[in-house]
Formats: sequence, structure tokens, C-alpha cells
Amino acid sequence: MIETLLAPFQFAFMQNAFWIALIVAVPTALLSCYLVLKGWALMGDAISHAVLPGIVIAYIVNIPLIIGAFVAGMVCALGAGFLQQNSRIKQDTVLGIVFSGMFGFGMVLYTKISTTVHLDHILFGNMLGVGAGDLLTAGLISLFVTVAILVKWKDLLLHSFDPAQARVSGMPVAVFHYGLLAILSLTIVATLKAVGLILAIGLLIAPGSIAFLMTRSFGRMLAVAVAVTIMAMTGGIYASFWLDSAPAPTIILILTAFFIVAFIAKMMRTRSATARLS
Repeated sequence: MIETLLAPFQFAFMQNAFWIALIVAVPTALLSCYLVLKGWALMGDAISHAVLPGIVIAYIVNIPLIIGAFVAGMVCALGAGFLQQNSRIKQDTVLGIVFSGMFGFGMVLYTKISTTVHLDHILFGNMLGVGAGDLLTAGLISLFVTVAILVKWKDLLLHSFDPAQARVSGMPVAVFHYGLLAILSLTIVATLKAVGLILAIGLLIAPGSIAFLMTRSFGRMLAVAVAVTIMAMTGGIYASFWLDSAPAPTIILILTAFFIVAFIAKMMRTRSATARLS
């Protein structure tokens, strides 16, 4: 019985999948709390889609793919910010135009090159094909992002919750704004091998949303988001082994189930409190 339960851990590719899950769980969970609080859900979606042309161009000029992905993500974020500041178009509209345009550009470039890199691995990840180099890259990026967030978590909270107050208090708002965009791009790069471009948005939004429904203090929100992400990622990989399904979509399904449960529990608590007051 025990040998059967531990069967997934006997394979090297499954061990690497669990390691990459633990590595990217912490930075994505922490960052998701700020994205939810700041209302930047679409920003994460935009950057995750917009890195595709950067990956293709990096492949063409023979440089590390993560460099192309990071540069493309920052171009998307900066371009969207410029368009928003110099037009009457709202942010969600600008982001929709920018990320769809860059994603389309990336798809056109991809069809014009000959490569052994399958598009499905870029879009949906290849968690079971993770190697030592991927673990090292994701680990270094995740460590940097996690330390940056933990060191400046209170300043980032003020910037996300009340940027006007942050500006009045003398905080370099522009530095925090573009710094947050930079670590968002880096985090997406770290998750590329694990869940790909399309499903990365799930890791960047769902944990923070779940924790927001379950807690009232931001410190607890960060802790709950990390715990939920670790449970969903390890549980999703483990379940995918027995279900013969892809790990990344299984992880997202578990996160969605967590969100539904948290939403129902929150709704029941609200109704109970209302009934006691009436």
C-alpha cells in the first residue's frame, strides 16, 4: 500500500516536477496577493501572453529564451503604460490590444521558423520535462523575487492599496511601479517551463483571490496564498500521475476548486453574520 502511494516519487521526472512546483509556488503566491489587491489581474494575463514573440526572437538570434521573454514582458508593460497615459482609453482596453497584438506577432514569427521546440510546451508548459538547468534558473529567479517581496512587502502594500498616500509620504512610486512590473515579468519567466504562458495567469491570480476570501489581514493573506499554492501544485502533480493527465491543467483545476470552496464559505459566513445582526 505504501509503495503504491509513493510510486510517483520513484521517477526522476516526477521528482523534478515536484521540485519545480515548490520553487515557483512561493513567488507566484506572494505576487498574486499584490496583483489582486492592485487590480492587476489583466496585467499578469497580458504579460504572460506577450512574452511569446520575445521567446521566438531569442531563439532566432540564439540567446537564452528567458532574456527574450523578460524583455518582451517589459516592452508590453511599458508600452501599455505609455498608451494609457497618452490617450483616453482605459487600462483594460489598452492591455487587451497590446497583449493580443504581441501574442499574434509571436504566433506569426513561430510559424516562420523551423524549431524542435513544440508550441504546446511554450503555451501549456512541460513540467514532466524539467531538467537541472530549468530548476536552477527557476530557483534563482524565485529566490530573487521572493526576497524582494519580503523585504519591501509593507511598501509594496501601501503602493498597491493607496498609491496617492504612498506618493505623499515620499515613496518613490515610479520605482515601485516599474519594479513590480519587472518582478512580475521575472516570475512569469520562472513559470514558463512549469505551466507555460497561458496557465501562468492562474498561478498569478487564483492564490491571492482565494487568500483574500479567507483572511482579513494582509500578512495572513500572504501565508494562506503560499500554502494554497503549494497544496494545489503538489496535489495536482500527484493526481495527474494517477489520472494520466497533464500536471499544469490539473493544478489549475484544483486552484479553481479551492476558489469555489472559499467563495461559498465566505458567502455563508456573510449570511450568518447578517442573520445575527437582523
